[in-house]
Amino acid sequence: MAINSRQKGARGEREWRDQLRNEGFDARRGQQFSGGSESPDVICESLPGIHWEVKRVERGNPYDWMMQANRDAGDSKMPVVAHKRNGKDWLCVLRAEDFFQLIRETNQPLISTHNNNSESKQRDSKGSPAHDQDEATGKPRGKRKGHKLD
Repeated sequence: MAINSRQKGARGEREWRDQLRNEGFDARRGQQFSGGSESPDVICESLPGIHWEVKRVERGNPYDWMMQANRDAGDSKMPVVAHKRNGKDWLCVLRAEDFFQLIRETNQPLISTHNNNSESKQRDSKGSPAHDQDEATGKPRGKRKGHKLD
């Protein structure tokens, strides 16, 4: 592996560690030199059941990344790939079976909570749902050709 690639990987691991910390989770980089399931890219004591594989690349195959994370996670941890491209938000990739397990275990109404948060951000000063508005001027946007505004 080229030094440049290693440096970019280490930078991505630090960025993901910082993202976890910003969300209130204690995290640190793993011990990359030891290899195996004891060395995830990032270790988060607050989320001990997750094996983090971090990918800070512009291109790649998430199935290959998940295969690596799954292999390194062993039988006791859930493999999750944290991925980021330049200028984009972080994404977390996990197997569908793990996603559904998380939903069942937390038993949280995630979708209605997400919708409520989105709707509350889109209310005008009187508390009524706001229509599609220009963020700079606050004025309603007109209909655009080929788009339907609700």
